Amino acid sequence: AAAISELGTDCPPLKEIIADGMPTDLPLADALRQGMDAFLAFRDNNRTVIAGFPWFLDWGRDTLLCLRGYIAAGRLEESRDIIRQFASFEKNGTIPNMIRGGDASDRATSDAPLWLFVAVGDFIKKAPSGKNILAMDCGGRPLLTILESIAEHLAGGAENGVRMDKASGLLYSPSHYTWMDTNYPAGTPRQGYPVEIQALWIYALSLLKTIGKKNTFDEWLEKARKSLSKLYVRGDGNGLSDCLHAAGPYVGAQEATADDAVRPNQLLALTLTDVFDHTTTAMDILSDCARLLVPGAIRSLASTNVTVPLRIMRDGKLLNNPYHPYWGQYTGDEDTRRKTAYHNGTAWGWQMPLYCEALVHVYGAEALSAASAIWGTAADVMSNRCIGHLAEIFDGDAPHTPRGCPAQAWSVCEFFRIHTFLMEVAHA
Repeated sequence: AAAISELGTDCPPLKEIIADGMPTDLPLADALRQGMDAFLAFRDNNRTVIAGFPWFLDWGRDTLLCLRGYIAAGRLEESRDIIRQFASFEKNGTIPNMIRGGDASDRATSDAPLWLFVAVGDFIKKAPSGKNILAMDCGGRPLLTILESIAEHLAGGAENGVRMDKASGLLYSPSHYTWMDTNYPAGTPRQGYPVEIQALWIYALSLLKTIGKKNTFDEWLEKARKSLSKLYVRGDGNGLSDCLHAAGPYVGAQEATADDAVRPNQLLALTLTDVFDHTTTAMDILSDCARLLVPGAIRSLASTNVTVPLRIMRDGKLLNNPYHPYWGQYTGDEDTRRKTAYHNGTAWGWQMPLYCEALVHVYGAEALSAASAIWGTAADVMSNRCIGHLAEIFDGDAPHTPRGCPAQAWSVCEFFRIHTFLMEVAHA
């Protein structure tokens, strides 16, 4: 292991005995790149990404999201292999939530298929002749055909219940289908129209408008963009609603109930779309999310009262205060305490770099110093506990103790990706 120096500057060496050949200090970006290698693995003859050590295996959502970091690091061969593997398992608009050998039956996810579009988009930008990947054979079909199949089936209604609301152009997501998927008890059901699903959907349609040949995507894209702008803005200096809650798949987005929970998912509306570019809403989103920041992570929910209650029930018993659902410590019994906190105040590593990206996206190069300072808080975290790695989660309350997996792939990958982004802006 190595002690990590913030933003490449020197730091005191570890006092403990260092294994032969291991450095005593290491620039943060180099440590992140080195840490990413630990999660790449083989499943049979295919590459995959272990989501976290020591408890997780490989997950569809996590793996595809991690590809953004591996692509930024130039690991194009491995990334191409993973894209091909997951695309090959596409079926009627769905992508596996997990692949167990040849078993890809777990498709209870609304975001995994959409993260495939983001990975492909990043690959096209990074790789020489990147668009050639669209012709790649994926189980007998070109990748582009698979991407079009995903969009068409989501619009018409996928087998797993995800479907486009034709009036708004937005995607309905069943309960527990997003990354905030804690169940039993239902910690964050988010049944309806979660904000990050719409950002990912708009990105997917925008990509297809660039690479595809079908004009139908243009109509859906325009509807979705207008609906995101119209239905999610909370106004009065606030950011976006986290979810338009709907009782079922045939409740339209315009009839759904917009919540006022302050969560970091809204950052993807800034980093994946240009819907709020050059608006005060963009600044309001950043202000909303600034209160969620902790060193090396961002809290999943603000410690504020809400008017749309979040009731967490188990065996008929209410586990939380529905009008103040924030839970600041990920401790105690799993089913009555930890799951209640998991996405309701617990801070996560993977979404924190999105704040840095959004900050520069909104304010440009003048925000580089602030974004780099926030990003650099990972240095202290990586110099403690699991040296050279970032944890899955942290307590929302100070002192923000690391919890969950001590080494989490998407935390490390997203911090590395944003390092490359900040460097590109700095040298533009």
